[in-house]
Amino acid sequence: MGAVNLAEAKAHLSELVSKAQSGEETIITRRGQPVAKLVPIAQPKKALRSLAQFRSGLPQADRPSVELIRELRDEGF
Repeated sequence: MGAVNLAEAKAHLSELVSKAQSGEETIITRRGQPVAKLVPIAQPKKALRSLAQFRSGLPQADRPSVELIRELRDEGF
């Protein structure tokens, strides 16, 4: 984790954002005191390719119906 002063952060914001995308955190300081932290955001979970792929990975007895899966998906689960 690096630290940069506010003026330097303004001048190199694009570079700092690129570093954040790579997983690096940066502390931004003002008059030597930390005031902000630039961090990468959590990556969204990768979507399954299909409902069939999801169902095929479950044991036969535990497989939910396609309708249930769609209902859960539509409700945001």
